[in-house]
Amino acid sequence: QSQLVESGGGLVQPGGFLRLSCTASGFTLDSYAIAWFRQAPGKEREGVACISRRGGSTNYAESVRSRFTISRVNAKNTVYLQIDMLKPEDTAVYYCAAMKSYHDNWVPPLLSEDGYSYWGQGTQLTVSS
Repeated sequence: QSQLVESGGGLVQPGGFLRLSCTASGFTLDSYAIAWFRQAPGKEREGVACISRRGGSTNYAESVRSRFTISRVNAKNTVYLQIDMLKPEDTAVYYCAAMKSYHDNWVPPLLSEDGYSYWGQGTQLTVSS
C-alpha cells in the first residue's frame, strides 16, 4: 500500500523548535515534489512549504519563510520540515502531500491543493506554554 506518514508533532513551548518528517512507503519519493500544508483550528488548510523532487528548489509561504526549512533525503524516502522559533499560531495539523514531477527544479504552487497523488494523515503540532 502506497502512503505518506507524517511524524514528529507534539506539544512544544513557544520559542522552541522541532522537525516534522514525512516518509513514503510503497513508492519512491524521488519522482515527486513534496509540499507541507497545515490546518489550524477553525481555519482552512494552507500550504506552507514545498520542495522539488531533487531538493534543489524550495518555496515558502511568506508568513513562515524566515522560520521554516523544508529539506529531503531521497535515499531515506523522507522529507522534513524544520520549524524554528515556534509560535502559538503554528498550532495546527501538519500534512505532507506528494505531486508527480517531471522536472528536477519544479515546485508546486502553495495556493492549490490540486494534483497531489498522495496525502498523509497529518500530525498534530501544539505550541503552548
